[in-house]
Amino acid sequence: RGGGQIIPTARRVFYAAMLTAKPALMEPVFLVEIQCPESAMGGIYSVLNRRRGHVFAEEQKVGTPIYMVKAYLPVMESFGFTADLRSHTSGQAFPQCVFDHWQVLQGDPLEEGSKSSVIVLGIRKRKGLAEGIPPLDRYLDKL
Repeated sequence: RGGGQIIPTARRVFYAAMLTAKPALMEPVFLVEIQCPESAMGGIYSVLNRRRGHVFAEEQKVGTPIYMVKAYLPVMESFGFTADLRSHTSGQAFPQCVFDHWQVLQGDPLEEGSKSSVIVLGIRKRKGLAEGIPPLDRYLDKL
């Protein structure tokens, strides 16, 4: 048998296997270090909570009124983060973002209305693919 017979069959098998294997999306996450005075802490927490970020460390620099806040922030939520943070803290907070890890995005990409599904449909639209996720019976053997 040649590649013209095997490759299309193998492609259908792999597509069907991906649809039945409980797929999940991974998203990159930034480690954000924010330097600020104590008076700006409320603005930092409100901006991070609104953008799915969470603080895991907060420590004061010894001998100064400056606090160092460390948080995780999904990269998808980081666009415009610095400007938003500065506007909510009157320019008193100074963030630094560095890639830290990957995490599984909550929700099933095959379930309508979930966050993962919205992202998948946006990507399919941007790439010019069919709007919906193809049904499993599309990959059944046609003979």
